[in-house]
Amino acid sequence: MKTIPADNARFIKKRKHARNKVLQALYQWQISGEDLDWIKQHYMEEQGVSAGDEAYFLELLYQIPAEVKQLDETYRKFITNSEDRVDPIERNILRIATYEFIHHLEIPYRVVINEAVNLARTYGADEGHKFVNGVLDPLSRQIRNLEAAT
Repeated sequence: MKTIPADNARFIKKRKHARNKVLQALYQWQISGEDLDWIKQHYMEEQGVSAGDEAYFLELLYQIPAEVKQLDETYRKFITNSEDRVDPIERNILRIATYEFIHHLEIPYRVVINEAVNLARTYGADEGHKFVNGVLDPLSRQIRNLEAAT
């Protein structure tokens, strides 16, 4: 079994924390329509964002809403049921993962899928993780076709 150096383990844990918090923040943005700057301040001061990768949290918090239409169009073609019935939590998980597929090539596609599935297990509906995996698996082959082929 391959061991992860302590610095890498801390980095991975901080990234997981950032994804966790940004999922909550994006859900709040989607449901309440609150201003992103207010949400940022709330999460920075009261939700422990600084315990994670703060820069990554901020990138996702601002860039995903800026690209939301493109991100939704990218994953939407892999949804077999009505897109209107997608739970807001799963929708934001798909947005995070799609953003990472496109903009963070340093993160292996399997890690992106695994992190998204874990978020769905924690925050999504009972079978949400299966839905998320079912969308992201073919999406990864489209966006990261060379990586997925190896």
